[in-house]
Amino acid sequence: MTLSLISLLYKDIAELWLLLKKCTDEIMHQDIIPLYAADIQDQLKKQFAYLSGGRGGDGCPVITFPDYPAFSEIPEKEFQNVLTYLTSIPSLRDAGIGFILVIDRRQDKWTSVKASILRIAASFPGNLQLVLVLRPTGFFHRALSDIAFRFNRDELKMKVPIIMLGSVSELQGYIDKTQLTEDLGGTLDYCHNRWLSRRTAIEGFAQKVKQTAQILQSFGTELAETELPNDVQSTSSLLATHTEKKDKMKEDIRVAVEQGDDILGSITKPVTENPEYKLNQDQLDNQTTVERLLAQLHETETAFDEFWIKHQQKLEQCLRLRNFEQDFREVKASLDIVSERLSAFTDVGNSRSHVEHILKDLANFEEKSHETVAKARMLASERDAFIQSNHYAVDSIIPKCSELHHLCDAFTTETERRRNLLNKSLELHDLLEKSMKWCDEGIYLLASQPVDKCQSQDGAESALQEIEKFLDTGAGNKIKELNKIYREYAHILNEDLKEHVQKVFQKQESMEEMFQKRQVSLKKLAAKQTRPVQPVAPRPEAFVKSPCTSPGLQRENVSNSESSALRRVNYRKAKSEMTELHQSRGGSTMDDEENLAVLRQHVMNELIETERAYVEELLCVLEGYAAEMDNPLMAHLISPELQNKKDILFGNMEEIYHFHNRIFLRELETYVEYPELVGRCFLDQMEDFQIYEKYCQNKPRSESLWRQFSDSVFFQECQRKLDHKLSLDSYLLKPVQRITKYQLLLKEMLKYSKNCEGAEDLQEALTSILGILKAVNDSMHQIAITGYDGNLNELGKLLMQGSFNVWTDHKKGHTKVKDLARFKPMQRHLFLHEKAVLFCKKREENGEGYEKAPSYSYKHSLNMAAVGITENVKGDAKKFEIWYNAREEVYIIQAPTPEVKATWVNEIRKVLTSQLQACREASQHRTLEQTQSLPLPLPASSCASPSRNHTRNTKKMEEKKADLTSLEGCGTTVAPKYPEKGKGWAKPSHSLDASEENDGWSSAEEPLNSSDAEEEGGGGGGEMKLTPGKYTVVTDYDKGVSEEFTVKSGDLVQLIREGEDGLWFVKNLSSGREGWIPANNLLMLIGNSKSAQSLSSSESGTASSNLSTSSSCSDSCNVSSTSFSDIKG
Repeated sequence: MTLSLISLLYKDIAELWLLLKKCTDEIMHQDIIPLYAADIQDQLKKQFAYLSGGRGGDGCPVITFPDYPAFSEIPEKEFQNVLTYLTSIPSLRDAGIGFILVIDRRQDKWTSVKASILRIAASFPGNLQLVLVLRPTGFFHRALSDIAFRFNRDELKMKVPIIMLGSVSELQGYIDKTQLTEDLGGTLDYCHNRWLSRRTAIEGFAQKVKQTAQILQSFGTELAETELPNDVQSTSSLLATHTEKKDKMKEDIRVAVEQGDDILGSITKPVTENPEYKLNQDQLDNQTTVERLLAQLHETETAFDEFWIKHQQKLEQCLRLRNFEQDFREVKASLDIVSERLSAFTDVGNSRSHVEHILKDLANFEEKSHETVAKARMLASERDAFIQSNHYAVDSIIPKCSELHHLCDAFTTETERRRNLLNKSLELHDLLEKSMKWCDEGIYLLASQPVDKCQSQDGAESALQEIEKFLDTGAGNKIKELNKIYREYAHILNEDLKEHVQKVFQKQESMEEMFQKRQVSLKKLAAKQTRPVQPVAPRPEAFVKSPCTSPGLQRENVSNSESSALRRVNYRKAKSEMTELHQSRGGSTMDDEENLAVLRQHVMNELIETERAYVEELLCVLEGYAAEMDNPLMAHLISPELQNKKDILFGNMEEIYHFHNRIFLRELETYVEYPELVGRCFLDQMEDFQIYEKYCQNKPRSESLWRQFSDSVFFQECQRKLDHKLSLDSYLLKPVQRITKYQLLLKEMLKYSKNCEGAEDLQEALTSILGILKAVNDSMHQIAITGYDGNLNELGKLLMQGSFNVWTDHKKGHTKVKDLARFKPMQRHLFLHEKAVLFCKKREENGEGYEKAPSYSYKHSLNMAAVGITENVKGDAKKFEIWYNAREEVYIIQAPTPEVKATWVNEIRKVLTSQLQACREASQHRTLEQTQSLPLPLPASSCASPSRNHTRNTKKMEEKKADLTSLEGCGTTVAPKYPEKGKGWAKPSHSLDASEENDGWSSAEEPLNSSDAEEEGGGGGGEMKLTPGKYTVVTDYDKGVSEEFTVKSGDLVQLIREGEDGLWFVKNLSSGREGWIPANNLLMLIGNSKSAQSLSSSESGTASSNLSTSSSCSDSCNVSSTSFSDIKG
C-alpha cells in the first residue's frame, strides 16, 4: 500500500512539475526580439523614422520618415538598428503583407530625396508594398524633382515602387486621414515620447515575465530533486527554507503582475476615459501582448501553486514521519526499560507479608509505567490518522504501530500474569499459614487437656468431644492433598517454597497422628467399666516420650513443641522482612546502575542487530547483482559498455562482506553479555576497517557508472528478483552509511559506560573510528589531485588537508614577487604528508553527485626533511610560516581560524620531531659503533678524554643514547648529558659545510642572539636558573606532587610560576593537565632545552670538527654533531 501511495504521490508531483515546466518553457521559448527599445533608446529618440500605428487600406503598417535635415549624417549602424526594430514590432501577419513608407521631404532638396530613397530601399529589412514621397515644395526643387524623377523613373522602379506626391491631400488619397499623424494632415494621435516609454515598459515587462518563469522553473527543479531528510531538525529546516523561497517567489510574481496591470491600464486609459476612443492597431497589438503575458504569468503561478501544495504535503508528511520515528524510538526504548524492570519481578515471596510487599511494589511500578504505556498506545493510535491522510510511508508506520500495540499488550499481559502469580502465591501462603495456625491450635489443645480429669469416663468423653470438634474445623484450614497442592500451584512452586509446603504438611500429619493416638486413648477411657479397676492415667509417652509422668511436665513439653514451631514461623517471617528491607535499601542505590545496564544492553542489541542486517544486505547485493553479472543466462541483458565493469561498480564490497561476516560480527556476538567491553572488539579489528578507505575512494567511479546504466534492464530484472523496493545505488551506499554509524553507537555506549571497566577502550575505539572517517575524507580529497608526476603513496601517510591563503616571500628571485607577496594571497589547498607538503589549486567541477567534487591542480611540493616552521607571524593570530632551505623560500600561511592553525602547527611539529628523533637515533647508533671500534678525538669542551678507558666512553654513550628526545644534540657522543656547574654547553666548531645562518632557530618575533646563548650556556659558574616559558620534556616523570600529573618524554610543558619550597607550577600542554614539580626534578626533566618558536628537522647549527661534512636528516643522518632548537608551543 505504501509503495502505491508513494508512487501516486510522486506521480502527482511529477505531473504537476511537468505542467509547471511546460508553462515556463512556453514563456522562455517565445520569439526572441533581435533588439529592445531600451538598447537603442537614444537612436529612437532622434525620430528620423517612427511607427505611428497607422495602417494602409489592406492593413499594411505605415512607417513614417519625417523631415530630418541630418538624415544623411545618420550612421549606417543606427539606421539599420532603428529600421530593424520598427519592422519587428507589427505581427508577422501584418509584416508579411508589407510596409508602406511615407517619406516627408517637403523641405528638402531633390538630391537629398533621391539619396534618401535609395538608402531606405537598400537598408530596409522588411517587405515593401509602397513608398510615398512628399517631394520638395520649393518651385525650383519641385520642377527639378519632376524632371529628375522622369529621367530616373526606371532606375527607381527597379528598386522599390515609388509614388511622388506634391501635397498632403494627395497622400490622403493613398492613406486614410485617420491613419496619418497631425504633421501629415491626419488625425491620428501620436506622441513619440509616449510611444517610446510604452514600448520600453512592455518589453521590460516581457523580460520580467521570462525571468520570473526561469526562476520558477529553477526553483521547481530544486524542489523536485530534493531528497527527504532523515531527521526532524533537517526536515523542519528544509521545510522552512523552501517555504521562505516560495514566499519570495510569490512576491516576485505579485510585483510582475502589478507591473503588467499598470502597463495594460495605461494602454486602455484613453478608452476608459472616452468610450468612443478607438485604439490604433499598434495599441491593440500592445494590449494583446500584455494580456497574453499576464495570462501566461497567471497560468504559471497556478501551476506553481499546485506543485508547491504537493511538495509541501510531501515535506509535511516527511516531517510528521520523522517526528513519529523519533517518538517511536523514545517510546520503544522506554518500553524496553519498563519491560526489563518487569522481568525482575520473578520472586513469588516466602511469606504472606513478603508477597504483599511485592504486590505493592508491582502496583507502584505499574502506576509509574502507566504514562509510558499510555504514551505508546497514543502513538500507536496515530496509525488511523496516517492511513486517512494517505501518508506515503504508511506501510512502514503500520508495523511500528503494531509493534507498539504488541509491546503494550505484552507488557499488560505480563503484568497481569505476574499479579496472578503473586495472588496465587498469596493464596498458597494463606493456606499454609492457616494450616500452621490450625496445627498450633491443635498442639495447644492437646497440651491443655488435663490428664487427671481424662481418667474419668466423663472427663474422657469431654476431652474426646473437644478433639472431635477441633478436627471438624480442619476442613477449611488444613492441607488435604499434597499432590493437589503441587498441581494447583506448580507454576509458582520453587525449591524453597516447595520445601516449605512439605514441612507444613509434615507438621500437619504429625499433629493429626497425635490427635489419632489421643482419640484412641480417650475412647478406651470413655468405655464403661464392668469391674472396679484402679484408674490408670493415659500413657503420656504416646504424645511426648519423657521419663517424667507428671502432667505438668507433659504440658511443658507440649508447650515447648508449640513454641518451637512458633519460633520457626517467626524466624521465617523475620528472614523475609530482612530480605525485603535489604532489597529495598539496595534497590534504591542500584536503580541508576540498572538503568544504565539496560541502556547499554539496548545499544549492544541495536549494534548486533544492525550488524546482522548489514551483513545480510551485503550478501544480498553480492549474490543478487554482482554474481548475476557473471551469469551466462543474464548476459543478454547486460549492455557491452557495462561488461567487465563489476569491480568498478561494486569496489571491494566482497572484501568488506567477508570481514564483517567471518570476523567482526562473530567477535561482536561474544560481547553480547558484556556490552561495556565492546570497545576492545573495535580496537582489535581497527586495522581491518582501513578497507573502507579503498571503497570510498572508488565510490565516485561507481556512482558515475551507475548513472550511465541505472536504466539498464539487467538492474531492473535483478531488483525484481530480489523484490527490493530500492534500487542498487541505495545498497551501494550502505558501506558508507555503516562506517559512519559505528561512531554514533560508540558514543551512545560510552555515554552509558563512563564508570565501567571498558570506558577507556570505548573512548579509544571512538577516537580511532573518527580517525578512520577523517582518513577516508582526506583520501577522497587526495585522489582528486591532478598533475603530480610521482607516486603519492611514496610521500607517506596523509596527515592533514585544507584550504589556506598563501603568500610567498623568497630571498631568491625577482624582487617584484617579493613585493607582491604581501598584497596578493594565493588560494591554495595544502596536503600534509609524512614526507612532503603539497601545494595545490582547488578547481570546482560541474556535474552531479561525486562528479561535482572539486579537483586539485598540483603546483609544487616541499620535502619535509628540509622544512622549518615559524608558529607566530606579527599582526595575525591565524598566520604561520613554512620555510625551506634556510629561509630561501618562505611561505606565509593564513588559516581560516586560529584553531585550524594550531592543529596544523602541532601536526607539522610532530612530523619534524619524529624526523629529528629518527635522525638522532641513527646518528647516535653510528657514532657508538665508531667509538667502540676507533675512538675519535674529543673537542676541548668535552668532559671526557680520549685517553680515558673504553668503559667510561661506552657508559656515556649509553646515557646519551637513552636521551632520545633531547633536542640539544643529534649525534654528539662526548658532550655531557647535563651541563656541569661552571661550564656551558659544548660549542661545536664550524666546518666548511656548516650553515652560518640562524634564521630557522629563532622566533619570528624574538630571535635568539649570542647573548641569549651565553645566558643559557652558562659560564657564570652557577646552576641553571629556571624561567617561565615552554619546554620539551626529555625524560618520563610520574612522581609529581599530584598523582594525576605525569609527563612523558617528548611532551611540551609550560612553566607558569614558581611557588614555595622550591616547587614550580607546570602545565602539560600535551595532556592539558597541571601540577607542581620540584625544581631539581624539573631541571632533570627539561635538561637545558631552550625556549624557541621555530623548528626544523633539516637545518643544523654547526658541525663537529671531527667530521668534514654535514648534512640534513634527509641525507641518512650523516651528521656527527647537529644542534636543533627546541620546540616552543
